[in-house]
Amino acid sequence: MNQSLTLALSKGRIFDETLPLLEAAGITVSDDPEKSRKLILPTSDAAIRVVIVRASDVPTYVQYGAADFGVAGKDVLLEHGGEGLYQPVDLNIAKCRMSVAVPAGFDYASAVRQGARLRVATKYLKVAREHFAAKGVHVDLIKLYGSMELGPLVGLSDAIVDLVSTGSTLRANHLVEVEQIMDISSRLVVNRAALKTKREKLQPIIEAFERAARSEQ
Repeated sequence: MNQSLTLALSKGRIFDETLPLLEAAGITVSDDPEKSRKLILPTSDAAIRVVIVRASDVPTYVQYGAADFGVAGKDVLLEHGGEGLYQPVDLNIAKCRMSVAVPAGFDYASAVRQGARLRVATKYLKVAREHFAAKGVHVDLIKLYGSMELGPLVGLSDAIVDLVSTGSTLRANHLVEVEQIMDISSRLVVNRAALKTKREKLQPIIEAFERAARSEQ
């Protein structure tokens, strides 16, 4: 039976913070995706390869079996819906928070109290819609794919919903965080069919990831 495995990762923080977890499972990645143009990277285990995809595409690759497992942020999984995915462990990596931010000087609390209809720019439509609906705040959601901070600066929106780590990007663009929606971290996601057909190879890696994640808490 074919026990080769494909792991889907995105470049940047998730890739960097997954490396120690892979090493805990005895696996090292042969190339640095920041320096290589390769999209498929070999590892020290000939039966395991890493595919580099957009963060928002990781759940799709895993769901449809193009990858057997992957690492995706909670933000991405909430928007994707997580259909067909087994999520055995919160890896406690790539931590940040999902927040509402507005231009400095904008009285967000007063606008909400008065029932104003807010224009909110975000790529997290599902999370934003549920958050504001739960608060009874009327919003028009504007989907953007990047540079959320620009929205309020050019009058496109009154507020944004985006991921915040240090808050330095917000401050640099004269925005302030006014509400935290949820904490975000990255999770291991596994294709359900692979979990059955490749369990012998996959299970020890999942367990190594779990142990490494627990030790980081």
